[in-house]
Amino acid sequence: MTAPQTSSTPVASPAAPAPASARQAGPTKTRWWHRLRRLIDSGATLEAEHDGRKGIDWVRMAPVIGMHLMCFGVIWVGVSWVAVGVAVALYVIRMFAITAFYHRYFSHRSFKTNRFWQFCFGVLGNSAVQRGPIWWAATHRHHHRFSDQPEDSHSPVQDGFWYSHIGWVAAYGTGRTRSESVPDLMKFPELRFLDRFHVLVPILLAVGCWFLGGWLGEAYPHLGTSAGQMLIWGFFISTVVLAHGTFTINSLSHLFGKRRYATTDD
Repeated sequence: MTAPQTSSTPVASPAAPAPASARQAGPTKTRWWHRLRRLIDSGATLEAEHDGRKGIDWVRMAPVIGMHLMCFGVIWVGVSWVAVGVAVALYVIRMFAITAFYHRYFSHRSFKTNRFWQFCFGVLGNSAVQRGPIWWAATHRHHHRFSDQPEDSHSPVQDGFWYSHIGWVAAYGTGRTRSESVPDLMKFPELRFLDRFHVLVPILLAVGCWFLGGWLGEAYPHLGTSAGQMLIWGFFISTVVLAHGTFTINSLSHLFGKRRYATTDD
């Protein structure tokens, strides 16, 4: 007698029901410590760049809140005309860097320069604490492509005033650099370095303000400044005011004003 032939294809046994936690998990979620690492190194690999959730990533929002809270340090460090002067000067210089370099040069390529000055523009813009030049330009080009449409990252028409003003900065999915939108910038390794380690230049600026205030306090005590005072005014207050000045372009400027050209763009 010959043994009965069996099929080479295994017969699948009934699948056991998935655990409740697995059924409810949905998309792969990015662990909070990975998102924390991304604050320092934007090139760090995440489990999921965007896990499908809506709203604010509070891990990424924490530094933004911290910057605002540090402004209250003025209660303890006081004020001097030299500290306020440095704060105003850094505001003007960095607002010019955002407007002329991050916006007009990197985002819209409105003028040309050589590679050395391009890097200098990137460093100066990076000091404004608004991420790296590649991320900024990619986000802005994406915004122009989908202005006030559902795909827009910061539209008051779609998501409300406060989200378009500051909430979007730490929203899920907005931390990724849309490199596909900026192939002209991605070919420069020095710009990629600035974009990846975008906290380096701001930290150096903050340290510089601290030492400047400390030196002035010892060398010219009649000026009434100190290391802490210069840090609070020169870095934190100046940076926060600068940020809100920039963010009004996303919020207020999309709600008020005139449409001066034949376009559907608000």
